[in-house]
Amino acid sequence: MTSPIHQKSAAPLPITPDDPLPTDPRAVVEAFLAALAQPNMTVASALIAEEIVYVNVGMPTLRGRDRVTKVLGGLNRPGFSFEVYLHAISADGGTVLTERTDVLVLGPVRMQFWVAGRFDVVDGEITLWRDAFDYVDILRSTLRGLLGAVVPALRPAAPASADTPPGKRPLR
Repeated sequence: MTSPIHQKSAAPLPITPDDPLPTDPRAVVEAFLAALAQPNMTVASALIAEEIVYVNVGMPTLRGRDRVTKVLGGLNRPGFSFEVYLHAISADGGTVLTERTDVLVLGPVRMQFWVAGRFDVVDGEITLWRDAFDYVDILRSTLRGLLGAVVPALRPAAPASADTPPGKRPLR
């Protein structure tokens, strides 16, 4: 089985609740994204601070582990899945920046879109998670996902490499 988090280098190994949690900021973010994709909300929740601030730019800000965990719990719904493809990740101290393709799958509908993320990590816990994306790209991915549910040949393929933009198939 392939890992639900994809990147140029090897994907981080899944963390179980019995494993020690990482403290290196980049490793914390990679483990968090992998936990969301598994989905393992126990591990994901353990990697965020009690006072986390979660911002999807242009949407209401969520504050606190309980509220963020409740929203992320939606990843556990039947017929729903999440994938993440890292195109780039960089850390400077406790600040980790990601460029990635996020994929939301609801039954036969696959929506994938580009996301730029900032994570601030303090003492091994994410205190700030800020994602930015293009709403036109979200609309495009939703329309393509709906069309792909009806015409499977139009279903977006996972990025072929870290250099492939989201939703793009290589030219033949």
